[in-house]
Amino acid sequence: MYVRSAAAAAAAFLGFTLTLLGGTACAAAPGPGSASGATGLLGPTVYAHRGASAYAPENTLEAIDLAMRLGFDWVENDVQRTKDGELVVIHDDTLARTTDVEQVFPDRKPWRVKDFTAAEIARLDAGSWYSPRFAGARVPTLREYMERVQDNRQRLLLEIKKPELYPGIEEQTLKVLEETGWLDAGHVARRLVVQSFSAESVRIVHGLRPDLVTAFLGTPTVADLPRYAEFTDRINPWHTTISADWVAAVHGLRGAHGKTMEVDTWIVDDAPTARKVREMGVDGIITNAPDVVRGAVGGF
Repeated sequence: MYVRSAAAAAAAFLGFTLTLLGGTACAAAPGPGSASGATGLLGPTVYAHRGASAYAPENTLEAIDLAMRLGFDWVENDVQRTKDGELVVIHDDTLARTTDVEQVFPDRKPWRVKDFTAAEIARLDAGSWYSPRFAGARVPTLREYMERVQDNRQRLLLEIKKPELYPGIEEQTLKVLEETGWLDAGHVARRLVVQSFSAESVRIVHGLRPDLVTAFLGTPTVADLPRYAEFTDRINPWHTTISADWVAAVHGLRGAHGKTMEVDTWIVDDAPTARKVREMGVDGIITNAPDVVRGAVGGF
């Protein structure tokens, strides 16, 4: 996944990139079609992992805004729940790594997300850990995040994070998506995928909203793939765990919506690995450095 030490080199590249871009998108968003992009001439779909997180603090509004300016349509995020029931966008189940919670609430160790109210989390700085340039960035609520993705005309790969810590989070996530206008036919068909490392969580989402595109995060054995195909459309594995034969086995099945199952692999941040997984036949690449991947394999 993202390693902080890689950020310094990436950040040095960022100023040059944004100068070239002039602060605007450098590639047009794809038109209507399947929720995923197509491989082939266009290359795999490129997903900005936690936003453009090689260049901005992960899972913040700043990170998805930067992904937009870099020309990327798809962003990925992580959803967890606060003590008072608000859904927030953050990867870790503790606040320590990506906020200043240890300074603001020194006596609340181990600083678990589920032990803080939304108002308390809203006080935290979620940008300074990455760079002083991003001081004042906040942990967004899911509602705030969805509104920004909508304003940016982006698409979302939404991960329900550690659902075992948050009973009922699947229903609650769908409720927020409904209330923010993300469960109408257009969004469901082209702009939204829900994923989780928990097969049971994916199964619950599929049961509640069979029209939604879903993905399981992991690398099931070839023998087990048909069982996953009953309730999901994609298998999204770590790139070190797959082969061309495994990808072909996934593509040989039809998923929950009767279409060929897809593979979106993670986390690929360098050109050689991006080319390697493209040759394996993956449909999408999830990356902290989407510009690097696009430069290597195309895609959007």
